[in-house]
Amino acid sequence: MPSLFPGGGLFSEGVSAVGGLSSGEVVLDCGAGQSWWLVIEEEVGHGRIVAGPFPDRFDAAWAAGASGDGGFDEAAPVYGRLRADGGLNRRPSPQDLAWLAHLSEQIDRLPDDWQAVVSDDDLVTTLVVEVAAALTETGLPLHDADGPGNRLGGACLTPEPGLGGIVVTWRQHDRMSVDEVHGAVVNESVHQVMNRALADVLARRGFTVEALGGGSGHLVRSAKFMP
Repeated sequence: MPSLFPGGGLFSEGVSAVGGLSSGEVVLDCGAGQSWWLVIEEEVGHGRIVAGPFPDRFDAAWAAGASGDGGFDEAAPVYGRLRADGGLNRRPSPQDLAWLAHLSEQIDRLPDDWQAVVSDDDLVTTLVVEVAAALTETGLPLHDADGPGNRLGGACLTPEPGLGGIVVTWRQHDRMSVDEVHGAVVNESVHQVMNRALADVLARRGFTVEALGGGSGHLVRSAKFMP
């Protein structure tokens, strides 16, 4: 499985030194630890700090929206540690780390045998992680197929390398899917409703979604990998 938090990329980038700002906009306190900052991304370089530090992402985002004619309209909250030269070393925020831990827990719910179907560097493996993240961000849990929560239901992801995607279906709680306490008709209709809901969410997130026969699920592919 590809790393959920690679060493390179967003959080390893630096941000350029502060320039042309009043002392009230940026506090150059390198001993303050890691904080949130407002950064304007630039075509050349890693970005320019325009305000900060802030205690949390919300305060930084609010400051950007409330700046009026302060020129912060294009600024985005970035978490990191201020360097002695006034630049910023980006770091994962506590919220980022908590999210990655939660996503990892969800991915661990995938059936034990799915990793035998695809390799770590397979594009379908990357797709599984992306779909799992999209559903988890929506608040939809993955089905804990081989764990203690297997009766609770959730989204099922089945890699299909031959089809260049994964099959996504919804598994209801055992009360609905096994015991059928509300009857077979309700069980089947709710199952189809949830399958369509999964498809709608993933389509909104930019995935290519193709319905399977009988409303049993959907084949999901990444649009960026389509020919």
